[in-house]
Amino acid sequence: MSTRQPANIPMALSRARRQLDRWRSRQPNKRARLPEGLWQNAVALARTHGLNKTARALGLKYESLKKHLAATATEPSERGGTQCEFLELLPSPVTSPSIECTIELGDGDGTTVRMHVRGARMADLASFARGFRSRRG
Repeated sequence: MSTRQPANIPMALSRARRQLDRWRSRQPNKRARLPEGLWQNAVALARTHGLNKTARALGLKYESLKKHLAATATEPSERGGTQCEFLELLPSPVTSPSIECTIELGDGDGTTVRMHVRGARMADLASFARGFRSRRG
């Protein structure tokens, strides 16, 4: 792993790099595992600054950071999220004839969404339906 710092990295990445370097310098075993808190910080930075940029700036293996990022995305606390009570789909310029329909989606738990749509594109409706089905993880 290269120890050379990229020239223009955000302050948050630079701060995290110094924190990691400090932790590494205190370890007698150079192959010691990073504490979970440092991984959580790295994952949060990867969400903001991107996986590759974060891995390079922090001197972490890309694949290891990618695994930690994927693991946090599947944790129950991440999936729960907040419940959406209202979603507004703003119309885009309609170039084809307007679609007008009533859509009712149910998820099997008794949650049903019914809406009347005018002027939306089929792609937008399909995207909304996919999102509704996948919101439960």
